[in-house]
Amino acid sequence: MLDTEWPDSWRGAFRIELRAEAIGLAWRGWPVLPGTYPGAGDDTESGSAWTRPVPVHEDWHQRIGAHPQQVAAWFTGRPHSLLVATGTMIDAIEVDDQLGRRAATLLRATGHPAPIVAMPNGRWLFLTTSTDRVPSVLATNENVRWHGEGSYVPLPPTPFEHGVVHWRVKPEIWGWRLPAAGAVHEVLVRALLGEAADHVTAQPVFVAGSSAA
Repeated sequence: MLDTEWPDSWRGAFRIELRAEAIGLAWRGWPVLPGTYPGAGDDTESGSAWTRPVPVHEDWHQRIGAHPQQVAAWFTGRPHSLLVATGTMIDAIEVDDQLGRRAATLLRATGHPAPIVAMPNGRWLFLTTSTDRVPSVLATNENVRWHGEGSYVPLPPTPFEHGVVHWRVKPEIWGWRLPAAGAVHEVLVRALLGEAADHVTAQPVFVAGSSAA
């Protein structure tokens, strides 16, 4: 967690890293938003005390797609959490640790593992292209959450209760291409149903031209 007792030099370095990541993602077209952070108290436009990252601005829906220069200004001076809005060019499927590990193993078996984020609360985020639906078996499972239009997710190195959000599979490893939502959903369904990795046939997961660069 972003400990408020850290020396100023450590907090300063962490703030710089968050700002650099936010600007880099914004230049690649990712819909970056500033989020609340530990130690901020009620010092946000939303007036909410920090428990987990939420958008700083109440009108965050209108701020999606801000220019990188605006993103840089948001992250200047404060260690805002790094959030990305979903439902435009990126979606995320949030699952528990057990399902996340099974799905990651199956994705590796295809030869094209998707960008994956891990949160300190034991939840995993599988990033995909945007879509308007998910399979019913995922939509009705209480341990699965689809982040589409109107939602957002934290990205590394956002502070979180008991730790920091981190990458399990970085997007740059695959040239910043986002995997097709349907392909990842299919793998998650297989993992949910208990399919083993040795039963998976290698298949393309990425959509041609789906680079977020």
